[in-house]
Order: sequence, then structure tokens, then C-alpha cells
Amino acid sequence: MTPLPHRVLRALDQFNAAHPWDHNAHYHQWILRQLPKRFDSALDIGSGSGDLVRLLATRANDVQGIDSDPMIISRAQRLTPAATPVTFTVADALTGIPAGPYNVITCVAAIHHLPFTEALTVFRQHLAPGGTLVVVGLSRAQTAGDHLLGVAASPLNAATGWLKNKGRRAPRPASMTALTQPADLSFSGIVSEAHAALPGARLRRRLFWRYTLVWHRH
Repeated sequence: MTPLPHRVLRALDQFNAAHPWDHNAHYHQWILRQLPKRFDSALDIGSGSGDLVRLLATRANDVQGIDSDPMIISRAQRLTPAATPVTFTVADALTGIPAGPYNVITCVAAIHHLPFTEALTVFRQHLAPGGTLVVVGLSRAQTAGDHLLGVAASPLNAATGWLKNKGRRAPRPASMTALTQPADLSFSGIVSEAHAALPGARLRRRLFWRYTLVWHRH
């Protein structure tokens, strides 16, 4: 099912390319609202250019950011003031997580690059008792509801890009230079696998082709 005619999609793509904005950063403040005011340690998986890592550092004593892309890790290090209590590491999200455990683990637009259930299991193992896991992810549109939500988001996405860039053409933010790939799991599949791996996890569809998952370890 095609949510919009190809001609409209091409026009939207051209407009959005001229007025880019970071859909993932849109959820950063929402992520902070899911977390305690202060915590000791945090891990951001798929940390990209480090925007969320730097935000977490305003609440944490120590933050680790990991990403498999050496170039984006180098960029994150350059963008981060030396006094910030963060460490960026080139690492595999399944096998290379620095020793924890962590009070907070976040993963934004990265888990669809990984085997989903295996990734959740690894994240759970590194989360401290009482800790919080927050995932913002992408799912594959499958149902009519998925496509309708995408149609509803398309004009809002363009309007948001126009407003954020004050109507001017703009380069892509540094955070949008990370490697990307399409999602392969549908939202219903994500919910099923998440509830099996993380009983009690809360999942919701979101605007701008995202979903959220929040899980607290008891």
C-alpha cells in the first residue's frame, strides 16, 4: 500500500531535504521526562553525534556513548566540551558494551540495526536494579493504521522543518549524518517480542515514524 502518490512523495522529499530536522532529537526531552532528576550512570547505545549523551550528562555522574561508526564517534568527541563527564567508544552494541551496570540505558533509532530480541536481552543484562530502559525506534509500516499515521505525519513533518529552519534552506544537522537503514519489524511484531523479553514494557506508536518503549527493572 502506497500512503501518498509518488509525485507528492517526491515533492515532499525535495522539500524536506531543503529544510531538514532531526526526528530523533525531537524525542530527547520526552526521554528526559521518563528518567529520574539525578542518577549515577547512563549508557546511550547508537549515540551518533552525541546530542543525547550530552543531555544525559546534565543529570548523571557518568555517561557512556557507544556507536559502531568510528567517524560519528570522532564527531561526537569533537562536539563535546572536555569537562563533560562522558566517554564515547566505538563498540558493538551486542558484545562491546562497557562494564556497567547502568541506572539508565537509552537507544534511539538504532535497535532496528540489531537482532531485536537479542538486543533487548543484552540491554536488560546491563541495566541496574531499579534502572530504566528507554528505546525510541522505527517500525515497518504494515497495517492501514500504520499508513494513515504516516500520511498524517507527512505534512506536519514538512511544516516542522519549515518552522525549525525559519523558512530557509539548511544543511543537515550533524546528528543526521549517521548510517541509516530501514526497519524490518512491524509494530505488532515489536510489541510481541518486547513483551516476551521485557515483561511489563510500555510501548506506543508515535508521530514521525517512531515508536517508544519504556521498561523499569525491578
